[in-house]
Amino acid sequence: MRSLLHLALLPSLVVAFVPLIGPLNPLVKQMLIPNPSITVQSQGLLSSVSSSTSLNLTPDGSSSPPNLTNLKKKRLMSFERYLEVECWSQPELKALEPVLSSVATACVQISKMVSRAQTDDIYGAAMDSSGQILDSNIQGETQQKLDVVCNEIMLRAFCSASGNVAAVASEEEDEARPCKAVMDSDGVEFSEGEYVAVFDPIDGSKNIDSSLPVGTIFGIYKYKDLPPAGVGTFLQRGSNLVASGYCLYSATTVLVLTMGKGVDGFTLDPDRRQFLRTHEDMRVPDSGPLICMNEGNYREYNGAVQHYLKQVKQRGVSDGKGGFTKAQGRYVGALVADAHNVLINGGIYGYPGTRENPNGKIRLMYESNPMGMIMEQAGGAASTGKEKILEVEPTEIHQRVPTFLGSPLNIMELDECFKYIGE
Repeated sequence: MRSLLHLALLPSLVVAFVPLIGPLNPLVKQMLIPNPSITVQSQGLLSSVSSSTSLNLTPDGSSSPPNLTNLKKKRLMSFERYLEVECWSQPELKALEPVLSSVATACVQISKMVSRAQTDDIYGAAMDSSGQILDSNIQGETQQKLDVVCNEIMLRAFCSASGNVAAVASEEEDEARPCKAVMDSDGVEFSEGEYVAVFDPIDGSKNIDSSLPVGTIFGIYKYKDLPPAGVGTFLQRGSNLVASGYCLYSATTVLVLTMGKGVDGFTLDPDRRQFLRTHEDMRVPDSGPLICMNEGNYREYNGAVQHYLKQVKQRGVSDGKGGFTKAQGRYVGALVADAHNVLINGGIYGYPGTRENPNGKIRLMYESNPMGMIMEQAGGAASTGKEKILEVEPTEIHQRVPTFLGSPLNIMELDECFKYIGE
């Protein structure tokens, strides 16, 4: 009986991935293609368990029938329907409908990969065919297997969807790439769209070690130069973004998206493998108690940040009504997770510069700009301490900037510290 229970509760061992066009990176291919013998064996065993069977264990170890009569699915708008409506109301973004739908599918795939990272061979540092650890990425960080796999998934999600994206730039790669090169379509007609995309495939991938949240961040621009993969195409202010979003892989998988008219959130229904709108017109509180910064680096921060942290600890956070609320420290170590917490509950996320890294470690193009757009569209603010993040003029695609995101009153108090205290 217990073996049947375990089989009934175990998820399928085979992930149904959307067909990917073109040859795959050998490491990615190894990760995505399941063991045929396991598939056959699991299908044979599971076929003996009715899909409607569900068992509960009582304290003495015996089984009893569950009482699920009151469990019903909510009537929620699907992500696909949401895109239809939004692209109907903003016809100039119609070409993004299949692109964003493909990105949502990629997030479903990555969510499954993240949940299997510890049990499957997609954990730890990425290695080549000889068993040697791959070279560090452009950021000087050792690439994890999950980084490589998820990067490939996101590249193809943007490039294979419809031909509406001309080029992509990934936080994991040295240079931007035209989609024609991503899809290995030499000699094959491949349309070049009017958009370019930037993304971080797995933000906070080291959190996998501790089963903590990670995420995916992306942003989409219209390209302005030819050829579309030129660096100048991507060096645009965040204020030029036409769409931004992130996926949070945590207790639930959440997709948050803005297309320039507010922010909506969608939760993955694991039964349907479909995103459903659960957070309509998301708004960050005007002020909030959360302080999401790594205070272990306090002595390395500049005077303005130190003063702000000392101030909110001593007097609390302004509530905008002449009073103060007790500050609450929260820090997960993944931008997506911490910023999402601030978006829901109010407060401030910060990754300031330090003596060793005066510009911090958050990448302007892949992380700060897309998250800044989302926060501003939700009524919040995004700042470097000296200026709006979305107004920073980029000089290189891997540029870093000090990043502060959150409730407008919290960000205003921080900016005042930079103005009157200085660095």
